[in-house]
Amino acid sequence: MEAIELLDIIAKGESSAVQFKERVNDAYSIATEMVAFSNSQGGVIIVGVNDKTGALNGLSFDEIQATNRLLVNAASDNVKSPITIVTEQVSINEQILIVVRIKEGSDKPYRDNKGVVWVKNGSDKRKVVSNDELLRMLQSSGNLAADEEPVVNSTYNDIDIDFFKDFLNKKTGKSFDALDQSLPQILNNMGFAKDDKLTLAGLLLFGKKPQAFKPVFSVQCIAFVGNDIAGTEFRDSEPPFEGNLTDLYEKTMSFIIRNIRKVQVGESFNILGELEIPKEALEELVVNSIIHRDYFIKSAIKVFIFDNRIEIISPGKLPNTLTVEKIKSGTSIARNPILFSNARYLLPYIGVGSGIPRALASYPKIDFVDDTDKELFMAIIHRALPA
Repeated sequence: MEAIELLDIIAKGESSAVQFKERVNDAYSIATEMVAFSNSQGGVIIVGVNDKTGALNGLSFDEIQATNRLLVNAASDNVKSPITIVTEQVSINEQILIVVRIKEGSDKPYRDNKGVVWVKNGSDKRKVVSNDELLRMLQSSGNLAADEEPVVNSTYNDIDIDFFKDFLNKKTGKSFDALDQSLPQILNNMGFAKDDKLTLAGLLLFGKKPQAFKPVFSVQCIAFVGNDIAGTEFRDSEPPFEGNLTDLYEKTMSFIIRNIRKVQVGESFNILGELEIPKEALEELVVNSIIHRDYFIKSAIKVFIFDNRIEIISPGKLPNTLTVEKIKSGTSIARNPILFSNARYLLPYIGVGSGIPRALASYPKIDFVDDTDKELFMAIIHRALPA
């Protein structure tokens, strides 16, 4: 790192990605900072800077040697699982600072050697005590999937058996009877049950009343008058939609279609108007919100229709290393692997990362927002003002 770049970082002060330490003398203490960065989005620790004033206090040669040894030992012995750090010395006005780079980890949640999980909280850090937050961290590292977890108090009797049999026929090309297996065997073999309980995937895909077990796994749709979410005048609003994922998809699509305009594409008034936003684009975005949302977050999908835009808001930021640019180019990571592999038999879904590029190809005026602070992902579909 060049001195001028480091000076610019220091001048901006501490943040969720930058931490100052005048000296590092305690392996456990610095390990807690490493844990917090590894469990968050990574960052840098700059040693030789007063964290109260930002004043430089460079290290001597002996201090540099001792500090580097301590940093390496902290990363390997005081962080569980151990992490790899990158250090470099930067000279500023003949003062030597150590810059420690820590990447966002791929094996979350990381802990210190006392078993405490830390995450960044602005320029500080905090302990993680919520089970839901720990589950989301396990999910982000690929060590846990919400849709594979059994649903407490659910049984085989909670599935819509006729709907499930239709699905089996589509997927296997065989009838339920031709498979010559019991219902529990089939459900367990396909990941829709664990022992005598339905998994979340089994409940969401085939449940008679999924919201009896998971009330917030619904879709809330509101059509506003104007462009302000704080507005109190609505064109259309209903209680949250309930049902299995196919029900949620169909009800949501019906709501959107009845609340957007049809535009004339030919000169003859006898020609039926086309939707102002192609149905294909809407289908891709609605299906993606249902299949790829974070089911460890207890919140509904929200669809807000304004005069100038439609917002489809899914609980959960993009998983792992995904970015908005990556999903626009077709990169996909299956947050919910059972839903991901079976939705194509129930919904207009291919599941190979082509959904977002296909939506953009049919309607380019779509923006995507990955809000890591609020833990949500938003598709914003811009509407043309009526002529």
